[in-house]
Order: sequence, then C-alpha cells, then structure tokens
Amino acid sequence: MPAFLIRYPKGQGEDILAEDNHLTLTIDHGWAVLADPHGTCIAIPAHSGATITRIDQDQQPEE
Repeated sequence: MPAFLIRYPKGQGEDILAEDNHLTLTIDHGWAVLADPHGTCIAIPAHSGATITRIDQDQQPEE
C-alpha cells in the first residue's frame, strides 16, 4: 500500500503518515498534493519546510 510520511520542522506541525491504495503525490504551483480518486487529501505548501518520504510496505518510519 502506498504510504507517505510527512515531517514538519520541529515546532511547525505534527508529522503525518498517509496511507491509501490509491494515494498519489503531485507537485502543483508550489504545493505538494496528496490525492485519491475522491480528490485532494492533503496539500502542503513548499514554504512549510516539510519533507515527504515514500514508505514502501516493508519499511517502517524511523522515529
């Protein structure tokens, strides 16, 4: 199952793990957009400083 770990700089927001079989990541006008067939799930502006990492099924996020 596709999963994306979104990490914000310390104090800027809570980290998010987004998982969905139909989740896609695109970049649109300075925004990272995670969407499924129903529409946008999460949109993150480039200036937020967040990092997005694709996590495969057999990987677990590092703490």
